[in-house]
Amino acid sequence: MRSSYTYPIGTPGQKWGDAERIAWREQTTIKREYQQEVVPKIKALAERFNVEQYGALSYDPERYPLLCIKSKQWDAAKPTVLITGGVHGYETSGVHGALLFADEQMEKYSQQFNIIVAPCVSPWGYETINRWNPLAIDPNRSFYANSPAEESANLMALVATIEGDVLVHIDLHETTDTDESEFRPALAAREGIEYIEGMIPDGFYTVGDTENPQPEFQAAVIASVSKVTHIAPADEQGEIIGSPVVQHGVINYPMVKLGLCGGVTTCTFGTTTEVYPDSDKVTNDECNRAQVAAIVGGLDFGIEQL
Repeated sequence: MRSSYTYPIGTPGQKWGDAERIAWREQTTIKREYQQEVVPKIKALAERFNVEQYGALSYDPERYPLLCIKSKQWDAAKPTVLITGGVHGYETSGVHGALLFADEQMEKYSQQFNIIVAPCVSPWGYETINRWNPLAIDPNRSFYANSPAEESANLMALVATIEGDVLVHIDLHETTDTDESEFRPALAAREGIEYIEGMIPDGFYTVGDTENPQPEFQAAVIASVSKVTHIAPADEQGEIIGSPVVQHGVINYPMVKLGLCGGVTTCTFGTTTEVYPDSDKVTNDECNRAQVAAIVGGLDFGIEQL
């Protein structure tokens, strides 16, 4: 494992200032287009669901409208479900898995739930295939009051409009090889700390909330996904990405304390999914369908609790 690494931007041991953040942003490039790959899929659902704009990114408001999909059969007596994807824009199956769920499963589950799907919280990150936003801020560490990330602030504003409690929140993510080849080294450089190489788990896992772990709910999600793709094993230390495995394929994080999207509601049942798209055992379609399976497993469990 590498314990010494020099990132091409910044001075080792010193936190980034504005100049380094600008240098980082200037080396990013557009690699795919939100308006071509995501927005048309959202708008195609407008006949079956309510498609609403809940904000826009100031970097380019016309290019980056923030869109959500809501079930039409909205009923205050029903519990509410929130599905989020693309908080880290580069995590592709989070975006397209959310859209696939909306297309194939959302009508069915709208009979029991009010459902809101925000499929691409960070469209600039989607286009540039980045974990951060243009200010070198991680939206998934920025879900707190007066957030410095407008991606997070806009989603929190959307959540604030939800009447009543959210029963289920499923936040769709990926863990990729580029986490170790690019994003974690960049984080160490930005913070002026040493980069210690970690290990990417081969397979799907979930992250529950340390303060509200709901192990039976997590197990239902894992069981559903295991029908589609393989579940990540624990490493030799009994961990996944440095956290203890509390049950097969499950670790826990303190969602609110870390400013994670998984803590954006006070839901009863919540999980963050982690697909591994770089495995030679899966296809892109299987990654998308693993995300759908996670949602379906979680919602089926939720129905049993009603």
